[in-house]
Amino acid sequence: MLDWNPALYSRYEDERTRPARDLLARVPLAQAARVFDLGCGPGNSTELLVQRFPAASVVGTDNSEPMLASARQRLPQARFELGDIATWAPEAAPDLIYANAALQWVPDHETLIPRLFALLAPGGVLAIQMPDNRQEPTHRLMREVAAEAPWAQAIGNPDRLRTELLGIDGYYDLLAGEAAAVDAWRTAYQHPMASAAAIVEWISGTGLKPFVDPLPSELKTSYLAEYGRRIARAYPARTDGRLLLAFPRMFIVAQKKA
Repeated sequence: MLDWNPALYSRYEDERTRPARDLLARVPLAQAARVFDLGCGPGNSTELLVQRFPAASVVGTDNSEPMLASARQRLPQARFELGDIATWAPEAAPDLIYANAALQWVPDHETLIPRLFALLAPGGVLAIQMPDNRQEPTHRLMREVAAEAPWAQAIGNPDRLRTELLGIDGYYDLLAGEAAAVDAWRTAYQHPMASAAAIVEWISGTGLKPFVDPLPSELKTSYLAEYGRRIARAYPARTDGRLLLAFPRMFIVAQKKA
């Protein structure tokens, strides 16, 4: 997959930051010394952590150098490191491991989630938010188009391009046996969008990338055109002329025993 585009990602920053703020609001820590933001992107979520824990050492990690460059410019007081969540390990046990809209790109959650939880200091918190929208029209249609000619050969199996989530009960079971408490919930945000093109633009910054990145320019153009036509049919205009984009997200906040 080609690298992430911070400018495109940040074009819908308010919508992307709202669940990050909602996740942090449920973190049951009055203070923290060591905080890590896994998959920090351009630093919008890291900024929330710096504001919440001003005395903490806050470190953002990401696998994209352009995202990290944007984050460093935004938050020079924080530390940002290149890293892979699948193999990431801190030098000292964190009080908070925070991952907003990142772990859906990392495989093998049955191993990953318990491993991250085990890295915490006593009383520490693992806080996760992940898009849970594989069955929404935005994501069903990208797979549907990807399975058709002339795009299918270049894209390959569309079902392998993002980790399938376990469900709230699955994540609860992974954590509850070792945790002092597990708080898990699902929210479907409703985002009024100006047009079908605006929906495609938003999704192009994240979910569509693995589908369009392998395509040569002419196939990328035709794929996005066909996807846009189907999005327009799936999201009719509401009474104010805007399109209502449902965006379900899953949240898990687990605290380690002290």
